[in-house]
Amino acid sequence: MNITLRQLRYFLALARHTHFTRAAEEMHVTQPALSMQIRALEDDIGTALVERTPAGVVLTPQGRALAEQARLVMAAMAGLEQAMRQPGRGGRLMLGMIPTVAPYLLPEALPILRARDIGRDLHLREAQTDRLVEELSQGRLDAAVTATAPDTADLVAVPLFTDRFWLAGSRDQIARFGSLHPGPRDLDPGRLLLLDEGHCLGDQALEVCGLGRGAARLDLGAASLSTLCRLAAQGMGLTFLPQIAVRQEQAAAPGLSVVAFPEPQPSRQVMLLRRASTPAQGWFDDLATILAQAGEKVIAG
Repeated sequence: MNITLRQLRYFLALARHTHFTRAAEEMHVTQPALSMQIRALEDDIGTALVERTPAGVVLTPQGRALAEQARLVMAAMAGLEQAMRQPGRGGRLMLGMIPTVAPYLLPEALPILRARDIGRDLHLREAQTDRLVEELSQGRLDAAVTATAPDTADLVAVPLFTDRFWLAGSRDQIARFGSLHPGPRDLDPGRLLLLDEGHCLGDQALEVCGLGRGAARLDLGAASLSTLCRLAAQGMGLTFLPQIAVRQEQAAAPGLSVVAFPEPQPSRQVMLLRRASTPAQGWFDDLATILAQAGEKVIAG
């Protein structure tokens, strides 16, 4: 066999999207170019790897087996590239971070990272948890900051800091809420403003309130926490605001007020993920220490 890494990358993109056009867009190539590589891969292996249907692509049993092996190959290649780059010694570091942490943690952490070799060539990828976990597993990221623990033994999570949830809304709404001292489960679901599906913060807020997506009549599908805060400041509803974001969002939306929930306060655990095959010693431990200290400083205000 003469299988190339390019063919494996294209095939894994096709396996993820089950659609030639979307896979080609991810790989930044034309759809015919991607199709040609997939056919060449099938010819080299001697069997069909995908079934082409009007609705999209379905992997054959041989295709599923190849996808599993291809992921291992790409992870091994990522480990090799990482070893050659030597993050923390001036090499490139690919870091992922969820959107409900990145804009609040980075302004504090970035100057420290830049002053250290670990951040000399830092590339940041901001995306939702599922995408970060996928890219970390495939070796496109070296580490990722999330607030959801991985459900695979291939990834290891190191706690950074605890981020408590506050209730945010207009001054009048928060004044009424604060005088009653109710807990999260006492909130009116019809007043909750939530992030779009896929954002772990929205799902965590619903879990704290004992609700599902269907119960939230003001699920506006907002893509950013800043959007929710501006709506809440205008009296459109209430939202959960992580403590790490309180100072910055209140400065951006002067009408926004916050109040702490009664004990036990709901919270999320922000963590740094790495592949289990990545040694913790060295740049990863340094990165975790810097991010943890920066997070605690932001939360302390």
